[in-house]
Amino acid sequence: MNTTKSTDTTSWWERLTERCYLTSTTTLARNVKQEAGASYEALIHDLEKPLEPHFEQAVARQLAAGQPAHFRPARTLMPVMMQRFGLEESGLMNHPDYVALRDTCNACAAVGDCWKAMRADAELDECRHICPNANAFDALAAR
Repeated sequence: MNTTKSTDTTSWWERLTERCYLTSTTTLARNVKQEAGASYEALIHDLEKPLEPHFEQAVARQLAAGQPAHFRPARTLMPVMMQRFGLEESGLMNHPDYVALRDTCNACAAVGDCWKAMRADAELDECRHICPNANAFDALAAR
């Protein structure tokens, strides 16, 4: 009769493979960026494609550390962020502040957090805490 109780239903092999995956996720994301540029570009521009959470976090950290030269947050993230504030980019492209808003977005230090928030369909309150253009977007939406 077996008197040893197992409280963990996950096998040691499953725990080991999970641990290996978790520790290699940053390397995996870096390799995709370096070796599969077109796939990486498509991945960071697609805000709707589901990603494994640890891989998504690794990509967000990469974006925060220094976005790829071809990635412009104002092209991918700003239109979605503006929608959270009830604005449409097409209606503001001729606004005198549009270029400044775009430049602020492209220089944003929170691009990794913003990318994750836009992918997660963040609520307006969360967006206000992330976006350096939040006050300007609120003012434009109030008009």
